[in-house]
Amino acid sequence: MRVLVAEDERPLAELLATGLRRAGFAVDTVHSGDAALDHLGLHPYDVLVLDRDLPRVHGDDVARRLVAEGSPTRILMLTAATATEDRVTGLDLGADDYLGKPFEFPELVSRVRALRRRSARAALPPLLERYGLRVDTVRRTAVRDGRDLDLSPKEFSVLQILLEADGAAVSAEELLDRAWDAHADPFTGAVRVCMSKLRAKLGEPALIRTVQGVGYQL
Repeated sequence: MRVLVAEDERPLAELLATGLRRAGFAVDTVHSGDAALDHLGLHPYDVLVLDRDLPRVHGDDVARRLVAEGSPTRILMLTAATATEDRVTGLDLGADDYLGKPFEFPELVSRVRALRRRSARAALPPLLERYGLRVDTVRRTAVRDGRDLDLSPKEFSVLQILLEADGAAVSAEELLDRAWDAHADPFTGAVRVCMSKLRAKLGEPALIRTVQGVGYQL
């Protein structure tokens, strides 16, 4: 759902972020190991796309720190070194997956999605069904009572979070934290606007209710 890209080559970092956003993820980018650790301490990321050769704090040390802290964030390590021993070393450091440069972008997206499904937060089945809704988190399709819902990536993410809450109310702050990137302005009303569009697409009878002073509940 939320991804941090730690890559010191800025054009590549922006290319990765743009592609991952188009695939439906909320993405932040940093260009050094210390910046990666700072962001990881502030936000709950599902997946870290980690370049191994980062400045200031090496990617290996970032991975070691996450593992030592018991972080639930999954690590996809990127590196130009593709020899078997390098791959083994990266995995031994605690990376959950390893991808050598250059790589095909669809493979990267597929691996990030697979890691997200394995994360502690995603301990639910990939097919979520409730109240006539059928949401496939792998194929990223949503249907209500047999009717396809043409959801934007952001609307799909919000609906998925509400379904995973299993009837509990989800605050606007949590939705903003999990479905938007770090640059989202909490005062723009982005959650409210997205929720309004999502409700319209879901149709009647209404499925999402506002819990005053708490958040939103499916």
